[in-house]
Amino acid sequence: MDFEPLEAAAREALAPMAFDYFAGGSDDEATLRDNVAAWRRIRLRPRVLRDVSVVDTSTTVLGTPVALPVLVAPVGYQAMAHPGGECDAARGTAAAGSLYIASTVATTKLEDIAAVAGPRWMQVYVQKDRAQTEAMVQRAAEAGYSALVLTVDLPVVGRRRRDERNSFTLAPGLTVANFGLEMPSVAGQSGLAAQVGRDMDPNLTPSDIGWLHEVSGLPVLVKGILRGDDARAAVDAGADGVVVSNHGGRQLDTAIAGADALPDVVAAVGRDAEIYVDGGVRSGTDVLKALAMGARAVLIGRPMVWSLATGGAAGVEAMLRELQVELANSMALCGARSVAELTRDLIVA
Repeated sequence: MDFEPLEAAAREALAPMAFDYFAGGSDDEATLRDNVAAWRRIRLRPRVLRDVSVVDTSTTVLGTPVALPVLVAPVGYQAMAHPGGECDAARGTAAAGSLYIASTVATTKLEDIAAVAGPRWMQVYVQKDRAQTEAMVQRAAEAGYSALVLTVDLPVVGRRRRDERNSFTLAPGLTVANFGLEMPSVAGQSGLAAQVGRDMDPNLTPSDIGWLHEVSGLPVLVKGILRGDDARAAVDAGADGVVVSNHGGRQLDTAIAGADALPDVVAAVGRDAEIYVDGGVRSGTDVLKALAMGARAVLIGRPMVWSLATGGAAGVEAMLRELQVELANSMALCGARSVAELTRDLIVA
């Protein structure tokens, strides 16, 4: 799928501050650019003389069946992209047969998202007031979310220069709906950075994985890992999965791309937990590479936002279905009839 025209159309559809929030990275945005480039650097060694008359892109994620190994990443404040916000994004994801990950900082309450969503997980930013987080994850369990995704790479906000120039804050009428909180508005500063400093707990340790599981009864994945030793520590502390991620290039600039970090994490975790990756995935071939390298599925963020901004629920569905078509095509060209046949030997070392 050619995402550049889609992004250009989203730029036209969105207010400049909203577009910059979704599109931007931190500092010089080197990691933002490298996330896309890293997948393109990887070369494939396809198989031939295989029967690929039928190709199946379906898989399971923590036991939940999905039609394709592309999940919708947690993205905050989606009502800035489209009036339907998180509910339209969840509807489109369900229609395509995939799984939606709701953000702690959604502009829609998690219960309202659940009412229109298909399979769903709940992303977690631990609040300084731990009782707020405990209550939220218990609400998520009651609302049918089947796993928690603990984001661990936001002890502070990376220097997002676009947000600082725009004095980023939420549009009037929008709040962090799960807590009923308004975002600060500070001239010349990022309201998001102020919100994180005000509300979110920078004191996370591996013990918080077990705590979240205990208070929710749900499996816990840990998102924001770029090192094998950190992945191993998370799994040893009880994580059911890890998400290799640099937060879309929005935290530490010049951090390693997800595609480049994935092999180290796979080597450290093995089959002890499911491994996911995000950052820069823009084609079905990118998805194939991630799975061949050991990921269970990929998470996709900005392309979903551009699709939501330009087409609402139908746009999100169309984007996911196009990625599914591209993945099936790439699988056939690699001689793979199922995602189980996407193995490491397809990747040029």
